[in-house]
This record gives sequence, structure tokens and C-alpha cells, in this order.
Amino acid sequence: MTNPRPTTDLDLDAITAKGWAERTDFSDAEFARAEQFYATMRVDDARLHRVRASAAELIQHWTGHQPRDVGSFGIGLNLETSDLDLGIGYPVEQRDVLMKALADHTTFLGERATSFSTTRLVFAFTVEGIEIDLSALTVADFAVSCRMLDQIGQTMTPEERIAHTWVKHLLRSTGRLDEYAAWKLVTYGRFCPEFNWVPIPEKTGA
Repeated sequence: MTNPRPTTDLDLDAITAKGWAERTDFSDAEFARAEQFYATMRVDDARLHRVRASAAELIQHWTGHQPRDVGSFGIGLNLETSDLDLGIGYPVEQRDVLMKALADHTTFLGERATSFSTTRLVFAFTVEGIEIDLSALTVADFAVSCRMLDQIGQTMTPEERIAHTWVKHLLRSTGRLDEYAAWKLVTYGRFCPEFNWVPIPEKTGA
């Protein structure tokens, strides 16, 4: 049985064309729906924090590098279907060492483009039924990513988080999956244009 489409009076075409969602785009009734939805996304935070800590401990043990949450949960924009996305900085010239270290613990998903001249290696494993995607970025890209995430954490307002998450939910639930995939990245582009994050090919989460 499919879930009913959510009630909305948002002009999704205008918002996706603009590339950002603000409180002024919402009627009071629409923002109330968005707030209620966002609150439901936060109910599972304690469990996700626990799983993320367990995953980070495993990654630290396997690789010798401390990971950081580089996904939607880390910046408070996740949906209920989201996986956890962790990243590490790892020297490119030692990637064969990393592949061997992770071979018995993870599934290698491939090498993905990250910016105009670099790539990341992507691995997956599961903790308590939640898929963990681990990206091994170049050391420089990881540093840029951390600065970007710090900036998002410090400057993105609660209203912006609510609005962004609601639009993401609407795009996904109405089957606009290409726009949904693009929308997931607009926050990164807004706060750090230098970091051209190219996503893992679309599954269902984040």
C-alpha cells in the first residue's frame, strides 16, 4: 500500500528553481505542517546518535582515522529513510592500504567523483540494521568538507532546516526523484560553493 501524498500549498517548481526554501515561501498552515513533520524526524535522534557513535568507533579501529558525519543527519536534514554517511580524509597514495583494511568489514561501492579533479572511495556496512556509507576523501577535500559542515552548523537557522527538510520530503513522496536528489545537495552548494559534492547514485534514503 502506498502512502498518501502529503497536503501542501507550496509551489515546488518555484522553490526548486530558486534553489532554496525560506520561511517567507510558506503560509502559516504550510509551515505548521513542516514543523510537525520535522519534529517526527527528530524522534529517532537518540538511536541514530548511538548507531553513529558505534560506526565511528569501528571506522577508527579499522582505518586509524576519526570519521565525521558528512550526511544529512549530521546537519539535521535527514528523512526517516536516511542512511548514515560518514567520511574520513585519507592519503590518495595509500588507498590500496585502505582497501585491504576494509575488505573484510565493508562492501566496496566504487570510486566516485567528488570535485573537478578528485575522487572518493565509497564503502558500506551495517550497524543495528542501518546502512553506513563511508567515504574516503582526499585529505584536502575532507578538510574543506569539515569547514563546510561547521559553517552549516553555525549559520543555518532552525526555520531553514525545517523548510529544507519539508521540501525534500515533498519531492521524494511525490516521485520527483531527480529533483529530490538535486535538492539534497543544495545546502552544501549554498554554504560551500567550492565543494562540488557528487552523490552516490540514488537509492531511497538521505
